[in-house]
Formats: sequence, C-alpha cells, structure tokens
Amino acid sequence: MWKEIGDREMGKIRPNSFSSQIKSNRISNLQLSNNKDIVSPHRGSVNSLQVDLTEGRYLLSGASDASAAVYDVQRATDYEGNGLIAKHKCLFSVDKQHEKGHKYAVSSAIWYPVDTGLFVTGSYDHYVKVWDTNTTQVVMSFKMPGKVYRTAMSPLATSHMLIAAGTEDVQVRLCDIASGAFAHTLSGHRDGVMTVEWSTSSEWVLITGGCDGAIRFWDIRLAGCFLVLDQSQSQLGRRPPVLARSAANKVNVSKSLSAGQNSLGKRAPQKKVVNGHGMKQSTIGRMPTKGSARQRLHPGMLSIQDRATAHYGAVTGLKVTDDGMYLLSAGSDSRIKLWDLESGYNTLVNFEVVRLQTSKAIQLAISQDSAQVFVPCMTVVKAFDVWSGKMSLTFRGHYESVNCCWFSSQDQELYTGGNDRQILVWSPCQPITDDTDAGRTKDEDNWSD
Repeated sequence: MWKEIGDREMGKIRPNSFSSQIKSNRISNLQLSNNKDIVSPHRGSVNSLQVDLTEGRYLLSGASDASAAVYDVQRATDYEGNGLIAKHKCLFSVDKQHEKGHKYAVSSAIWYPVDTGLFVTGSYDHYVKVWDTNTTQVVMSFKMPGKVYRTAMSPLATSHMLIAAGTEDVQVRLCDIASGAFAHTLSGHRDGVMTVEWSTSSEWVLITGGCDGAIRFWDIRLAGCFLVLDQSQSQLGRRPPVLARSAANKVNVSKSLSAGQNSLGKRAPQKKVVNGHGMKQSTIGRMPTKGSARQRLHPGMLSIQDRATAHYGAVTGLKVTDDGMYLLSAGSDSRIKLWDLESGYNTLVNFEVVRLQTSKAIQLAISQDSAQVFVPCMTVVKAFDVWSGKMSLTFRGHYESVNCCWFSSQDQELYTGGNDRQILVWSPCQPITDDTDAGRTKDEDNWSD
C-alpha cells in the first residue's frame, strides 16, 4: 500500500485509480473478522441481509423464525477480550410475539431506500409488511396470493414508492406505499417468481426470475415484458468501455470524411423522392435488410421467443452491476451467468463449477467496482471475478448452508447469514509489513543468543 501512496503523492496515479486500488486490495484480503461479532437473536436460518443505503450503518436481517432485527455495525454495544472484540447486539427485533408480526418465516427484509425510518419484510405467511423503525409498528400491510419469496425497492426511484414482490403465484405484484394498494400486476411467468431486482440505471425497469427458468424485463409504465433472456443467444467477450467506443467511432467518422473528400466528383447521384414532399420515406413498416441486428419476428414466432429460458431450472438469484450494463444470475442448475443488458445476450463467461441451493432463493452480493461477485455455495461463500469467471476467494465459517450475503462498500466488509442462525463478518486483514517481519526475526535471534 505504501507504494500506491507514494505514487499518489508523486502524481503518478489519479485519485480515482488510487481509491479503486486500495479498495480492491482490501477486498482481496477479506477474512473472518477477529474483532467484530454480530450477536444474532434469531432462532432460525438467516434468509436476508441488507445494510441501509443512506448511512451504511444499520444492518437489517430476516430469519425463518418469523423475526427481523436491526444492528448498528458502526458502534458496538459491548466489548470482550480486554476491549479487542466488539459485540454488536441487535438494537431491536420484531418476531411472532409482536401483535402484528409475521406468523411464518421472513424470506426478505429490505430498507426503504431514502432513509432508515421504514423497512419492509416479506414472509411465507403471504404478507408484505411495512414497519416504522422508530415505533417498531406495522404501518402498512399487503396480502399476497402465496408465499413471498423476495421483495425489492428501486434505489433510484423519485417518481414512485413501489415494492416489487415475487411470490409462489405466477404474477408479480407492485405494492404502492403512497396509496396502500396494489399499483398493478405483471403477468408472464408460468411458475412462481423466486427473485426480483430493480435496474440500477432506470427507476422504471424491473427484472424478475421465475421457477420456470425465465428472466423477464418489465417497464412498469407499459403492459407486458419487453425482454426475455434466452440462454441460446450468446456473444463472446465484454463490450469495450463507452470512452473507447466513442473514440473508435470518431476515428471511423474521420476516415469516412477523408475518404469522401478524396472522392470529390465521384459522388453517387441521389434518387428522386417519389412521395413529392422532398423528404425521405420513413423506414417504419419496411422489412429489415438481411443481416440486421433486430429482424422483425413472424407473429407465430412470438410465442417461441416468449418461452425462452435463461437457466435449466429455477432462477434463484439476480444481481445487476452498479453501472446497469450487466446482469448476474444464479439458477438451480448450479450455473452462474453474466448477461449483457444492451443486447440481452449471454456473454459466455465460464464461472467455475459451483453447487447452489435449489429449494430457496439466494442473495448475491457484488463489490462496488463490480469486479467481484459473492455467491453462497452451500456451506461456503465463493468470490468470482465477474469478467473471467475465475474463483478468487472462498469463505469458510458457517456450519450449514449459506442463504444470503451483503457487501458493504463503505467499509469493504462482507456479511453472510445461513441456516446455522449465525451472521458472520468478513473484514480486510492487516498484512504484516516487512519491517515487522525484520523486527520479529531480530528479536528471536537476540533471545536465542
């Protein structure tokens, strides 16, 4: 790290590059924390974790014992081991003993994106409930047609306050906090909806993954989904950055201009316009030429496209990169796939062989620079390089299957929860410097003499 600091002082590294290097180094040194402990009050498996998006301070968890709890991960409630181990006990919890608490397992617990005054829970008792954090009371409740698998709210939304709920019913329902009613339903899946995720580039785009193996994209302002991902459509490699593409386009434009200047006088004559208005005819209604990117489908093929699948099994996890350009999906077929959202194609990144849960949804996490994805793989959590698919880290600490994980970009810490009822903290370790090693060797030699 001292080399990077020196390069930054000399101006060899830009501030953004310096920050990203430090963060990537911290992520590569993640290990089970020895000085931070989350004291879980849950008596069942931990199904959901999320740190609030405003302060990055409060951790919310939901468990299968029908309880939800909130912890302060910045300020410890107690210390042990001569002050070396910080104990973070829950600030409060709500369970089935609460007069309006859930009766069955809490499958999803999320913060209201704007502030920490509200949080939302979804449960197998067919209810989605909105809680007031200060009074720990239910301020709104939505009755669903079946078990609630996952809930989500858009972190970008400024025009709506909608909760997307995926249930064992085939329809996705949008719950409006402002009115206390359902805004509308999204129909298209042929089986239960296991996971839902909002786009990180548009507040109107919702992504859903179902037990039918389909991943659908919805514009909530329009009727019907506008995209269904098909695993048979693929493209190799990653798209070049926007700056590189714009530079390439400028080069092409300049070449075409120079070619046009060299061929003065050889310009092809323009065809006369037949509509008599001196304007080009619109291309709307024409059949696209052969080899075009998007050809018009015959109406009989629409049903074939609509039945496309992204996984050979249920889609159990979704995560959009921070720039909104790529989507990571996990399925019960024990496959992880990276999708290019501009083209809707599978990028064919070969993630190493993993073993994923098949009975319930899993919660993926991604680093701030979208370079690493953290995936619960049975009793361990594995970190993969997003662009190459190679496994970089394996986190072993849980005694039973891991269900959820959340990466805190503020502290570069990873939180994981599993069936062993534990919430573990993975923090960057402090590497031993060369000076420390030299001093230790010198002391050992002096003592031995």
